[in-house]
Amino acid sequence: MDRVRQLAELTPSGRERYVDLLRALAITLVVLGHWLTTVVVYDRSGQLTGYDALPELRWAYPLTWVFQVIPVFFLVGGFANAASLTSHRARGGIATEWLLDRSARLIRPTTILLVTLAVGSLLARLIGTDPAEIRTAVSFATIPLWFLSAYVAVVALTPIMYPLHRRFGFVVPLVLVALVAAGDLGRLFGPGPLSGANFLFGWLVIHQIGFAWYDRYATTAAESDGAKADPGIGRGGLFAHRLPLGWPVAVALLIVGLVALLLLTVLGPYPVTMLMVPGERLDNSSPPSLALLALATLQLGIILLLRGPAERWLRRRGPWRAVIGMNAVVLTIFLWHLSAVLVLVGALNAMHWLPAPPIDTASWWAWRLPWLLALAVVLLALVAIFGRIEVRTGHRRREQDHERKVTGRSATARTMLTVGGYAVVVLGLVINSMVRMSAPEPLGIPPIALVAYLAGAGTLRLLTGAQSVSRRRPAPA
Repeated sequence: MDRVRQLAELTPSGRERYVDLLRALAITLVVLGHWLTTVVVYDRSGQLTGYDALPELRWAYPLTWVFQVIPVFFLVGGFANAASLTSHRARGGIATEWLLDRSARLIRPTTILLVTLAVGSLLARLIGTDPAEIRTAVSFATIPLWFLSAYVAVVALTPIMYPLHRRFGFVVPLVLVALVAAGDLGRLFGPGPLSGANFLFGWLVIHQIGFAWYDRYATTAAESDGAKADPGIGRGGLFAHRLPLGWPVAVALLIVGLVALLLLTVLGPYPVTMLMVPGERLDNSSPPSLALLALATLQLGIILLLRGPAERWLRRRGPWRAVIGMNAVVLTIFLWHLSAVLVLVGALNAMHWLPAPPIDTASWWAWRLPWLLALAVVLLALVAIFGRIEVRTGHRRREQDHERKVTGRSATARTMLTVGGYAVVVLGLVINSMVRMSAPEPLGIPPIALVAYLAGAGTLRLLTGAQSVSRRRPAPA
């Protein structure tokens, strides 16, 4: 609490606090959405089985427009990555060192999750648990990693995509939207694999808008300080690189997004649900579809409309401290919230008390409240144990202000190793997400996925460690 209080007091007056609030609200909705629709029961043989209740709650499909907040993460991520990269370069740093700094907070907490799950799986196998059951549990716990793989890839591309944004402005996301549309045509009419690139193009669209939001914020902050704002390279129109924040634009985005969403889902071929539901012809989120981008446009309009009141509210000490506290462990919450389900179910199963009322009945909804409260307690315990890693990593990154300049072959080698590390980390996460849930995996995680991930994470960790040592070393006279 002392650390949170200190950070709150040190917050610059011009900080865009709304970005931090959006991140905290988004993670809350993700957690609640997963917990509400997760059903764990006993099958006819008395074995535990779990599934998603959403297919049996068709009336709730429009509510997924509220709970599908992954676009908000990428919007906020674009803002934060642009701000961090700009600050880094202003201190004389280079893109490679920024990527290494950025990787630390993302990858270290993820590594702890994967290693813990692998060790737990090995212990479960030693006591005779079926490898297929182990894989099912671990696959469920690692569902959040499909999002993380896309986000890590987007972060790795930031040193390329942000300069493109500064040069071509909104032309870049428009081109990406066209590529998403081409991918959707592949899903509808073939060839299906054409849509695979949407896993990257779709999220890049929203990430680029985050760049534009940051540029508007930076320009406004510079003007309020009496400094000359950086005009950038983009000129105007589609080549503009600053997001208008006024209410007319917000209302226009809201209306355009809502109309497009209704046309695409009610009249068009896209499902109403924005979350994956087995049996639907298309999945709007995996990979991102035009319908999801329409939802992101609607969400952006709402976000901009609420920005002013939210910023004023966040000037109050209590709300801002709560937002800071949650953001300090936001990745830990995201990574472990489904593991909390496994821990709670294991405890209830050990006590032979796991209610299983029929879905969408009064008793089922009554059970949701104690279910959510118990899960919150378990997650708090997990965050207390594992959140320290994220907090310490963030603290160290804030203290590292001096950059080391590396030139020549050494710089090229470090850049290649850094990019390779990111690529192998993403590969490991993607392989884990692609292997079916019932595959017999004694470690829970496919060995090739675990080895690939650890190789990439280890490479980045070694490079980051060498970078930290060089920062502590005094510069030559």
